[in-house]
Amino acid sequence: MREAVVERPKRKVWTYEDYLRLTDDKRYEVINGRLEEMPAPSFEHQDILKLLLYTLTEEVEKKRSLGKILPAPFDVILSEAVVVQPDIVFISKDNLKNIKGGRLFGPPDLAIEIVSPDSYHRDRYEKFSLYERYGVKEYWLVYPEYRAIEVWCLKDGKYALHTVAAGNGEVSSCVLKGLKVKVEEVLK
Repeated sequence: MREAVVERPKRKVWTYEDYLRLTDDKRYEVINGRLEEMPAPSFEHQDILKLLLYTLTEEVEKKRSLGKILPAPFDVILSEAVVVQPDIVFISKDNLKNIKGGRLFGPPDLAIEIVSPDSYHRDRYEKFSLYERYGVKEYWLVYPEYRAIEVWCLKDGKYALHTVAAGNGEVSSCVLKGLKVKVEEVLK
């Protein structure tokens, strides 16, 4: 008697095209071909996002006209198998040409993630590695729980800690020269 061969389903590798076919109202990212559902952000998260967005927009768009600051949800396509929605992105004037069909194809100049206990591993390790690999020049990790912000800058293809501050300190940007953000003003 011949034994039946049962094939296990192959693990699906999600692509940008698959992502575009999603029809529900949930937020997703594609991280190295893996579809990740994004839970709704908390009140605290959104309040911090609002304060950061206001601070950066005032400086970058209104005072200096350096480019655009955008909040999530906004698709950033880093590759066919990597589609992310950073909490905030800065796209310089030179890179605005990479916006096609309302999405950014390629890295933003700066990405900011507001880290929650549920997103810590994804933001600190997975996205850190992706942003580094795909050339995001500056990456901010905002830690509400610790009232702290880390700013990482790309140097020779690797992230180096540029500045970190907590409580009453301030962080500075390497991409947006002269920009300083007081932690206490955005993490109240």
